[in-house]
Amino acid sequence: MPSPTEITVAQLSRLIGTPTAPVLIDVRIDEDFALDPDLVPTAIRHPHHDIAALAPKLAGKPVVVYCQKGKKISQGAVAILRNHRINAEGLEGGHFAWRDAGQMRVPAEKIPAAGAHGATVWVTRHRPKIDRMACPWLIRRFVDPAAQFLFVAPIEVAGVAEKFDATPFDIEDVFWSHRGEGCTFDTMLEEFGLESDALKQLATIVRGADTNQHDLAPQSAGLLAASLGLSRMYRDDLEQIDAGMLLYDAFYRWVRDAMDESHDWPQHDNRA
Repeated sequence: MPSPTEITVAQLSRLIGTPTAPVLIDVRIDEDFALDPDLVPTAIRHPHHDIAALAPKLAGKPVVVYCQKGKKISQGAVAILRNHRINAEGLEGGHFAWRDAGQMRVPAEKIPAAGAHGATVWVTRHRPKIDRMACPWLIRRFVDPAAQFLFVAPIEVAGVAEKFDATPFDIEDVFWSHRGEGCTFDTMLEEFGLESDALKQLATIVRGADTNQHDLAPQSAGLLAASLGLSRMYRDDLEQIDAGMLLYDAFYRWVRDAMDESHDWPQHDNRA
């Protein structure tokens, strides 16, 4: 049984990738992190002895803190945050428990360096449709919730990336882009180590919509239709991305929790 201020691996895994996911803080010491430099998805690293410095930014948010084993370091950090009236919990068993349960982990080395405001910065072509909406959703839900996205004219992507220390994606001849039959969403799943049945199924839907292969999944045509509709509803790309987050949240919860559920109307009353 976890303590009243702990969350289990199973409980946390259900929250990862959803809009209600907590802020995750990795407080492992450098020596422990160097032995296993992977992060629970969306986690940020912060020294345990300075955890109180985060309190102003965490006000009103659910927080989960973890160290290597979920013992003195994370429990102490949780206690300090709770003294600042932060709704903080520790991860039962810490990073080891998460790893040993086979949960998704993101290699820290694959995450681009944060910009001046503490968030990763990405740049791509303006007027997003499929990949350029799916990838921001994936990044914000599984890598960096505070990620910033710059949408610019296609010819300017490389220059903006250089001048503003941004990471280009979904354009030709860059690391984060299409590879073979896969789209950029597939590339990000592979590089970030995000392996789950739900994300694989979602990737198939995204690939079918993005490459006009609607035979890959029957939902691909619907995703394309909804995405094109959003592109007509919003002139501002960032407003479109914000609206698209809900679309991908819904598809993700369907592939994760509801694929076996059907709907029929009218319902038949078989009572005698």
